[in-house]
Amino acid sequence: MSGEAPASAGRDARAVEDAAMGAMYQRFPVTVERGEGARVWDSSGREYLDFMGGYGVALVGHRNARVTEAIREQAGRIVTVHGSLYSNVRAAFLERLVSLAPRGLECAHLNNSGAEAVEAAIKFARKFTRRPRIVAMRGSYHGKSMGALSLTFSPKYRRPFEPLVEGVEFVPFGDAGAAREAITDDVGMVIVEPIQGESGIHVAPDGFLRGVREACDERGAVLAFDEIQAGLGRTGRMWACDHDGVAPDILCLAKGIAGGVPMGVTLARAEIVASMSRGEHSSTFGGNALSCAAGSATLEALTADGLVGNAAAVGRELHDGLARLARSHPSIREVRGRGLMVGIELRFDVREIIMGGIERGVLLLYSGRNTLRLLPPLVITRGDVARVLGALDGLLSEEEARRGIA
Repeated sequence: MSGEAPASAGRDARAVEDAAMGAMYQRFPVTVERGEGARVWDSSGREYLDFMGGYGVALVGHRNARVTEAIREQAGRIVTVHGSLYSNVRAAFLERLVSLAPRGLECAHLNNSGAEAVEAAIKFARKFTRRPRIVAMRGSYHGKSMGALSLTFSPKYRRPFEPLVEGVEFVPFGDAGAAREAITDDVGMVIVEPIQGESGIHVAPDGFLRGVREACDERGAVLAFDEIQAGLGRTGRMWACDHDGVAPDILCLAKGIAGGVPMGVTLARAEIVASMSRGEHSSTFGGNALSCAAGSATLEALTADGLVGNAAAVGRELHDGLARLARSHPSIREVRGRGLMVGIELRFDVREIIMGGIERGVLLLYSGRNTLRLLPPLVITRGDVARVLGALDGLLSEEEARRGIA
């Protein structure tokens, strides 16, 4: 009946979600009600500094003013325009995105998530090269749909769903010689994360991306970079591959590209997209007007509001502070990353640190069992960095004392 409250009204959100959604997510005891910038508030009004950032989705900050206004304005006009019709708001987004893209990437397929962006890359490379094999990296993570999962290295994700897409070979991340050896004449695509996120924030060593680029050029293989987590200013430059001066043939994007509204993009060279015929790949929701309006506002925030530069400057403060912590805390094995994409490898499981962070009003993320991952919004300040460093200092001291680490 109209006006009736939802069945879950008045019930605890945690109980409802746990019952309805199964056990597919690692859950933490915070029920988020609202957010602004780099902060969120729970249902009791308690504030948290958000260094989890929705796994990197809150790129330009929660409730970013540009994105919020763009969504409000677009929702008042029209929400969806299918790709079979033209849209000025979609054209504006595409024009701006292509202008910022790495050199040579002039075309785009708009979809809805990182996994979908990778799925499109697989099909584009297969159709363009007519070659069946793919080379991916050990430690890689590209998503959990069947094609993207086939390029993801971790057995814990792969094993329950095998057999997966055939013809995928994994080589050591950072070993250009091994990659060159694996890129034979039947390889259609090589896919690399310039910074591996899920396996612990591992940055490609100097020369690796260029070596893979050269090997792909020699063999006629398509080189795809997955910057779903590392792109769009996260590392202090617009694209993670900019640090190495190497451009791919395909670039996969998602997470924060539309300020929190679902969107994925597969950027590619024009001749690759031209190999696809009408109807061979499409997306009902991809490129909808609401996402494109939010995407344009996100790109404006990144550029006009100086968020990429802020990621570089505040990122340096964060890395310097973590280096100081590493010198005083024997539990820290290594600090890795670039800009505001940071991994802190510890000598023990990070769960207690994450739970302790929640008690101190700081949301932290994990990357494997023993690595803390920091993916804060690019709007964070030096004061925010000081607060999270102070929290980590106290949490590590407590855990080291409890474990007898000196």
